[in-house]
Amino acid sequence: MSIFSKLVVTTTQARPVEKVITGTRPGRALAGRFVAGDTLDQAVAVAETLNARGFLVSLDLLGEEVHDLDSAKRARDEYLECLDRIETDRLDSNISVKPTQLGLSVDEDLAAESISVLARRAVEVGTTVTIDMEDSRYIEATVHLYEEAQSEHGNLGIAVQSYMRRTPDDLERLMGLGGHIRLCKGAYVESEKVALTSKSKVDAAFAEQLETLMGNSVAKPAVATHDLRLIDLTRELAEARELPFEFQMLYGVRTSLQDELVAAGYPLRVYLPFGSQWYPYLTRRLAERPSNAWFFARSVFGR
Repeated sequence: MSIFSKLVVTTTQARPVEKVITGTRPGRALAGRFVAGDTLDQAVAVAETLNARGFLVSLDLLGEEVHDLDSAKRARDEYLECLDRIETDRLDSNISVKPTQLGLSVDEDLAAESISVLARRAVEVGTTVTIDMEDSRYIEATVHLYEEAQSEHGNLGIAVQSYMRRTPDDLERLMGLGGHIRLCKGAYVESEKVALTSKSKVDAAFAEQLETLMGNSVAKPAVATHDLRLIDLTRELAEARELPFEFQMLYGVRTSLQDELVAAGYPLRVYLPFGSQWYPYLTRRLAERPSNAWFFARSVFGR
């Protein structure tokens, strides 16, 4: 993560800054660029529009690291509602879940049970469940949850982060299980002990891991990047790949590029976050792109 990104993450963790962003019209407007709405109904409406334009969707209920069982169970139930709407509204969508939102930091058995419940319901709906990757404290437990659930149900996927030093080993561990593997760069502040911290090294690691993943015949690659060079590399590797893969991009980020890829015939899934707990997600988007932070600052102070 760059010095700018670390600065943004540190700054936005301050309570006064959070209050400014969440309590002002510019802050809410900026959130609206990257979040589909506060409610499932709003997210479904956006998903229908995206499907009509040729995009796949992954519904993501915002919220993470809950510390009580009731909140974890509510998150599971809300994801079950997402799956119900995917079925009744005939959405071309799956769901993306965060293990800590399902109780991983409180009760690992509860998180495992909830993922199993969601996977079984997703089988009935005819879709899949992606297990998102969070910070380094939870990687090993998350990989273990995926191994167990995927072995039992066979309709899951998992995200891996190219900047983590352990990711090459994780790929070797995971690819043979099938499912889909979402390769992204990573957006959490991590120490040099566990993560690569320079952009050039992260990009090089992503490219190397991408080649490994695209050359695999068991797991389905889900290439999550907005980097033009890595997208071009994916397209080159796809020429020699006969099996399915897909691009994945974030809602509201490089939308013209998303349109170009779909127009060129590539499958592209839009990661569609929704819900009232949007602030941590927004801070990561601010940290990733200086233009986002500048947009907000100009809106507040540049009148």
